Order: sequence, then structure tokens, then C-alpha cells
Amino acid sequence: MSPPDLPDDLISVISGIQRLVRRRLLLHGTAAPRLRGAQVELLRLVAANPGIGVSAAARELYLAGNSVSTLVNQLTSAGLLRREPGQDDRRSARLLPTPEAEARLRAWQERRATLVREHVERLDDADREALAAAIPALRRLADGLREEVDRA
Repeated sequence: MSPPDLPDDLISVISGIQRLVRRRLLLHGTAAPRLRGAQVELLRLVAANPGIGVSAAARELYLAGNSVSTLVNQLTSAGLLRREPGQDDRRSARLLPTPEAEARLRAWQERRATLVREHVERLDDADREALAAAIPALRRLADGLREEVDRA
């Protein structure tokens, strides 16, 4: 049986780590205009699934279609996304990252990985082993949450 405060502690720590990583990367970021979290999430999704449609992206991100359309317009105007007509339905759009978007995402992922790696390496062996051992359980937790949201 887990301690009663485990869910709150887990959410607090995970959210805190995400915020701190974002802030640290922003402080030592690039000269490129800053992107909001939802914009980055959409870019990452499109880079991982080139040609994804707006509706599919909205489902995957758990956002309203009009919210994703707004993000697509912003990212297209910024030169980070391209829209191409759908193959079967010319009214639909396939989303593709631009080379600039791919380069920005790659640089951000490298900076994020370097930052976290440096801090993980500062931990002692027992802490690193505990983190590594927790990854499968955290993935199962995420999968369970995703399944529940998908059923809703």
C-alpha cells in the first residue's frame, strides 16, 4: 500500500521538474522567438507524425479542433509549419514541420537532455538507480491515464 500523500507528491515533483527545466532552458535559450508550451507540443507531434491532420492532432493533444487550428495558424505564420492539402479531401490539411522547426526542436531536445543529464550525474548511485527503476512504473501510470482519457 502506498503512502496517502504519494499521488500529490508525485504530481508536485513531476510538475516542478518540468517547470524548472523549461525555466532553465528559457534563461539560456536561443535568440529565436519563444514558443508557448502548446505550440511546442504541436510541433513535436507533427515532427513525430509528418502529415498528421488537424483533427488527429487535436485528438492526440486532447485539445479542441479550433484551438489546434489557431496554433497551426500561429506556427504557419512563424514559418515553423507547412499546410498541404489532404490527399483524399482537399478541404483537409496535412501538417508538416519546416526545416527551421526541425532544427529548433532538435536543439531544444539536445539542450534539455544535456541539462537533465548533468543533474542526474550529480546524484549518487543509489538515487540514479532509483530513478531508473521508477521509469517502467511511471510509463505504466502514464499509459493508464491515457487509456482513461481516451475512454472519456
